[in-house]
Amino acid sequence: MEDRKTIRKWFWVWEFEKEEDWLNEMALNGWVLESVGMCSYNFVRSAPGEYSVRLEMHPYDEAYLSFMQETGAEYIGRMMAWIYFRKKTADGPFDLFSDIDSKIDHLDRIGKFLSIIGGANLLIGLVNSWNPTRLGWINLVCATLLMYSLGRIHGKKEALKRERMLHE
Repeated sequence: MEDRKTIRKWFWVWEFEKEEDWLNEMALNGWVLESVGMCSYNFVRSAPGEYSVRLEMHPYDEAYLSFMQETGAEYIGRMMAWIYFRKKTADGPFDLFSDIDSKIDHLDRIGKFLSIIGGANLLIGLVNSWNPTRLGWINLVCATLLMYSLGRIHGKKEALKRERMLHE
Protein backbone atom coordinates (compact mmCIF):
# COMPACT_ATOMS: atom_id res chain seq x y z
CA MET A 1 0.00 0.00 0.00
CA GLU A 2 1.24 3.49 -0.86
CA ASP A 3 2.24 5.78 1.99
CA ARG A 4 2.02 9.01 -0.02
CA LYS A 5 -0.22 10.46 -2.68
CA THR A 6 -0.76 13.71 -4.53
CA ILE A 7 -4.16 15.06 -5.53
CA ARG A 8 -4.59 17.98 -7.87
CA LYS A 9 -7.71 19.94 -7.05
CA TRP A 10 -9.00 23.47 -7.58
CA PHE A 11 -10.86 25.58 -5.03
CA TRP A 12 -12.09 29.13 -5.59
CA VAL A 13 -10.98 31.67 -2.99
CA TRP A 14 -14.49 31.87 -1.51
CA GLU A 15 -14.46 28.08 -1.03
CA PHE A 16 -11.73 28.04 1.61
CA GLU A 17 -14.12 26.43 4.11
CA LYS A 18 -14.95 23.72 1.56
CA GLU A 19 -11.21 23.19 1.02
CA GLU A 20 -10.64 22.87 4.77
CA ASP A 21 -13.55 20.42 5.07
CA TRP A 22 -12.10 18.31 2.25
CA LEU A 23 -8.64 18.28 3.86
CA ASN A 24 -10.17 17.16 7.16
CA GLU A 25 -12.21 14.48 5.40
CA MET A 26 -8.97 13.21 3.86
CA ALA A 27 -7.43 13.15 7.36
CA LEU A 28 -10.44 11.20 8.67
CA ASN A 29 -9.75 8.67 5.90
CA GLY A 30 -6.11 8.33 7.00
CA TRP A 31 -4.48 10.83 4.60
CA VAL A 32 -3.08 13.91 6.31
CA LEU A 33 -1.82 16.93 4.39
CA GLU A 34 1.98 16.99 4.23
CA SER A 35 2.61 19.88 1.79
CA VAL A 36 0.80 22.14 -0.66
CA GLY A 37 1.53 23.53 -4.10
CA MET A 38 -0.41 25.27 -6.85
CA CYS A 39 -3.66 23.24 -6.93
CA SER A 40 -1.63 20.32 -5.59
CA TYR A 41 -2.03 18.60 -2.25
CA ASN A 42 0.50 16.06 -1.00
CA PHE A 43 -0.73 13.60 1.61
CA VAL A 44 0.96 11.05 3.81
CA ARG A 45 -0.70 8.03 5.38
CA SER A 46 -1.68 8.50 9.04
CA ALA A 47 -4.07 6.96 11.51
CA PRO A 48 -7.63 7.91 10.50
CA GLY A 49 -8.67 11.09 12.31
CA GLU A 50 -5.26 11.60 13.89
CA TYR A 51 -5.03 15.21 12.66
CA SER A 52 -7.17 18.28 12.07
CA VAL A 53 -6.17 20.69 9.32
CA ARG A 54 -6.81 24.44 9.23
CA LEU A 55 -5.99 27.16 6.73
CA GLU A 56 -6.20 30.90 6.65
CA MET A 57 -5.10 33.86 4.60
CA HIS A 58 -2.35 35.42 6.66
CA PRO A 59 0.77 37.42 5.79
CA TYR A 60 4.10 35.79 6.43
CA ASP A 61 4.89 36.38 10.10
CA GLU A 62 7.57 34.43 11.94
CA ALA A 63 6.12 35.39 15.33
CA TYR A 64 2.70 34.04 14.30
CA LEU A 65 4.25 30.76 13.15
CA SER A 66 6.08 30.46 16.48
CA PHE A 67 2.87 31.17 18.38
CA MET A 68 1.02 28.50 16.40
CA GLN A 69 3.82 26.02 17.07
CA GLU A 70 3.54 26.73 20.81
CA THR A 71 -0.15 25.76 20.63
CA GLY A 72 0.82 22.38 19.18
CA ALA A 73 -0.03 23.21 15.56
CA GLU A 74 2.40 22.13 12.85
CA TYR A 75 3.12 24.49 9.98
CA ILE A 76 2.52 22.59 6.73
CA GLY A 77 3.24 25.29 4.19
CA ARG A 78 2.03 28.27 2.21
CA MET A 79 0.26 28.66 -1.07
CA MET A 80 0.40 32.27 -2.14
CA ALA A 81 -1.25 34.14 0.76
CA TRP A 82 -2.77 31.01 2.34
CA ILE A 83 -1.11 29.25 5.26
CA TYR A 84 -1.82 25.63 6.25
CA PHE A 85 -1.55 24.02 9.69
CA ARG A 86 -2.31 20.62 11.17
CA LYS A 87 -2.67 19.52 14.76
CA LYS A 88 -3.16 16.17 16.44
CA THR A 89 -6.81 15.70 17.40
CA ALA A 90 -5.71 14.12 20.69
CA ASP A 91 -4.46 17.60 21.70
CA GLY A 92 -8.02 18.96 21.70
CA PRO A 93 -10.04 21.25 19.48
CA PHE A 94 -8.17 23.18 16.80
CA ASP A 95 -9.67 26.50 15.76
CA LEU A 96 -7.85 29.47 14.29
CA PHE A 97 -10.72 31.85 14.94
CA SER A 98 -11.98 32.15 18.49
CA ASP A 99 -15.11 34.21 17.81
CA ILE A 100 -17.23 35.86 15.12
CA ASP A 101 -15.12 39.02 15.10
CA SER A 102 -11.94 37.08 14.32
CA LYS A 103 -13.78 35.33 11.46
CA ILE A 104 -14.89 38.73 10.14
CA ASP A 105 -11.30 40.02 10.39
CA HIS A 106 -10.17 37.01 8.34
CA LEU A 107 -12.78 37.76 5.67
CA ASP A 108 -11.61 41.41 5.69
CA ARG A 109 -8.05 40.25 4.92
CA ILE A 110 -9.33 38.14 2.05
CA GLY A 111 -11.44 41.04 0.79
CA LYS A 112 -8.51 43.48 0.83
CA PHE A 113 -6.36 40.99 -1.08
CA LEU A 114 -9.08 40.47 -3.71
CA SER A 115 -9.67 44.22 -4.01
CA ILE A 116 -6.01 44.96 -4.67
CA ILE A 117 -5.50 42.15 -7.18
CA GLY A 118 -8.88 42.79 -8.86
CA GLY A 119 -8.29 46.54 -9.08
CA ALA A 120 -4.84 46.01 -10.58
CA ASN A 121 -6.25 43.62 -13.19
CA LEU A 122 -9.02 46.09 -14.03
CA LEU A 123 -6.55 48.94 -14.47
CA ILE A 124 -4.15 46.85 -16.59
CA GLY A 125 -7.05 45.53 -18.66
CA LEU A 126 -8.42 49.00 -19.33
CA VAL A 127 -5.01 50.40 -20.27
CA ASN A 128 -4.24 47.45 -22.54
CA SER A 129 -7.69 47.50 -24.18
CA TRP A 130 -6.79 50.77 -25.92
CA ASN A 131 -3.98 48.98 -27.72
CA PRO A 132 -5.44 46.38 -30.13
CA THR A 133 -2.26 44.29 -30.16
CA ARG A 134 -2.46 43.67 -26.41
CA LEU A 135 -4.55 41.08 -24.63
CA GLY A 136 -6.23 43.41 -22.14
CA TRP A 137 -9.39 41.32 -22.22
CA ILE A 138 -7.60 38.62 -20.21
CA ASN A 139 -7.05 41.08 -17.35
CA LEU A 140 -10.67 42.25 -17.62
CA VAL A 141 -11.90 38.66 -17.30
CA CYS A 142 -9.60 38.14 -14.29
CA ALA A 143 -10.86 41.39 -12.73
CA THR A 144 -14.46 40.25 -13.22
CA LEU A 145 -13.76 36.89 -11.56
CA LEU A 146 -11.90 38.55 -8.68
CA MET A 147 -14.73 41.02 -8.12
CA TYR A 148 -17.21 38.13 -8.13
CA SER A 149 -15.00 36.47 -5.49
CA LEU A 150 -15.06 39.69 -3.49
CA GLY A 151 -18.86 39.65 -3.62
CA ARG A 152 -18.98 36.07 -2.31
CA ILE A 153 -16.62 36.95 0.56
CA HIS A 154 -18.69 40.06 1.33
CA GLY A 155 -21.81 37.88 1.53
CA LYS A 156 -20.10 35.58 4.04
CA LYS A 157 -19.03 38.59 6.08
CA GLU A 158 -22.54 40.05 6.13
CA ALA A 159 -23.95 36.69 7.27
CA LEU A 160 -21.47 36.65 10.17
CA LYS A 161 -22.43 40.22 11.11
CA ARG A 162 -26.11 39.22 11.19
CA GLU A 163 -25.21 36.23 13.35
CA ARG A 164 -23.24 38.48 15.71
CA MET A 165 -26.24 40.80 16.06
CA LEU A 166 -28.44 37.85 17.04
CA HIS A 167 -26.05 36.97 19.87
CA GLU A 168 -25.67 40.50 21.22
